[in-house]
Amino acid sequence: MKPMREMQTPLLYALLAAGLAVSWQGLYWINGGSALASPGQAVLTLGSMMQTSEFWLHALETGKALLYALLIGLVGGLAAGLLLGVNRMARDVSEPILLNMYAIPKVTLYPLVLLVFGLGLSAKVAFGVMHGIIPIMVFTMNAIRQMRPVLLRAGQSMRLTRRQSLLHIVLPAILPEITAGLRLAFSLTLLGVLIGEMFASQRGLGFLLTNAMNLGDIRTIMAVALLLSVFALACNGGLMWLGRRLSPR
Repeated sequence: MKPMREMQTPLLYALLAAGLAVSWQGLYWINGGSALASPGQAVLTLGSMMQTSEFWLHALETGKALLYALLIGLVGGLAAGLLLGVNRMARDVSEPILLNMYAIPKVTLYPLVLLVFGLGLSAKVAFGVMHGIIPIMVFTMNAIRQMRPVLLRAGQSMRLTRRQSLLHIVLPAILPEITAGLRLAFSLTLLGVLIGEMFASQRGLGFLLTNAMNLGDIRTIMAVALLLSVFALACNGGLMWLGRRLSPR
């Protein structure tokens, strides 16, 4: 029999979605169509957009940039977080530096990204990685700090090498925390990719948003925003489910 909490979760999500839809419709009635599209109009506009090949070319461009940025951020952040986290001095010195670096507004660095990577896919990927790699590093280092010391002592008693300890002891022990860091990094990476497309790109969902804003096309803006919101919530829910499955193990 499922726990009561697991049975209530889908109901709570459904109530939350219904509440957001009602609030959205209420704001549409208050502000009018010149400032906001209704939920029904956004869904219809999104449906008509999804029937065109041009929309899927933009969506594929964004998806490709997001996938590359996530892979680079996850592999790079995890590797750096493991190497810094297992060394106490390196962890204590690098963590405040990383947090201060992440506090820098990334938009101010975008001209430098364009200068280094140029226009195109590589610039969007780089901007997405800049947003997502540091949270994964910080979550990994904090997870190693919270590990039970007996696990590392057991590896030393079995005379495991540093590589074996990382792969067979540290990494499995911190998987739930890495999943939590990936949830945050996913949202921030998606934001970075979209900002990159909005600033200097002729493809992608971010470009569609910028073009619609320039034209004053409220329905397209709300349709793309709805799609991105549903996509982000679905991926976040999948990562939450994965984290719950990994925690007991």
